[in-house]
Amino acid sequence: MPFEKELEVALAAAAVAGGLVRELYQQFVAIPDAPADISTAADRDAQELILREIQRAFPGDALCAEEPTATLAAAPRAGPRLWIVDPIDGSRGFAVKNGEFCVMIAFVHERRIEVGVVLEPTTERLTFAARGTGCWQCKRPCADRKACYVSATASLDTAVVVQSRSRTALESPVVKLLKPARVVETYSAGVKLARVATGEVDLYANIYPAFHDWDICAGHILVEEAGGRVTTLTGAEIGYGGDGNKQRGGMLASNGAIHQSTLSRLESIAATM
Repeated sequence: MPFEKELEVALAAAAVAGGLVRELYQQFVAIPDAPADISTAADRDAQELILREIQRAFPGDALCAEEPTATLAAAPRAGPRLWIVDPIDGSRGFAVKNGEFCVMIAFVHERRIEVGVVLEPTTERLTFAARGTGCWQCKRPCADRKACYVSATASLDTAVVVQSRSRTALESPVVKLLKPARVVETYSAGVKLARVATGEVDLYANIYPAFHDWDICAGHILVEEAGGRVTTLTGAEIGYGGDGNKQRGGMLASNGAIHQSTLSRLESIAATM
């Protein structure tokens, strides 16, 4: 496997950070009305831990991460070898203490994702993938891993959509247009993408006109290696490490079988981006 060491480092960094996040989470006092963009000391501490682990193994690599920490500030921000990190994706899930958050670590080579790791600290559920080797899941420590595959759902009429938590789940633009059989809600894009990869849900649509590489990168490769498809809402490929590490045009992750029909139903949203 071409990037075997990178996967090993990503898994090790996720394990160490996951332990720290779990400890801080147990001590954290819940904030019931936490905003979506909340950042905590746990975010920053976990990020520093991850970035230092990466730098020890690959000192010359570029780093991209969400929090403004010292290690990130001192590192190159762009290059052919780039690590993209979200130390706590779903910070609101951390802050309200419902457990819906994850550690996301991805390695990108020449703007193409090669490795992705998504660890859910509260359950120790670990989902990971490397290009060309499939998607896998296990509980930490990773003794017995199992291969992950997307669902076989062939129609939107029977599809399960995952989206962020809201008070009006059935009124979201995506649900109104897709009319799925069922809606599942959770914080964290990484958790949502992992659920698509394991076939627990059939699709996830991100309709934000602008977001960042770290919001989706690690989860992206999980879906593809599990047999699914990930594109913008216009069906274009998604690259990483571009200007400002920003993504535009939304994102659709699906089992592949219903990808084109979903894109067609979401044309009105895509046209506004």
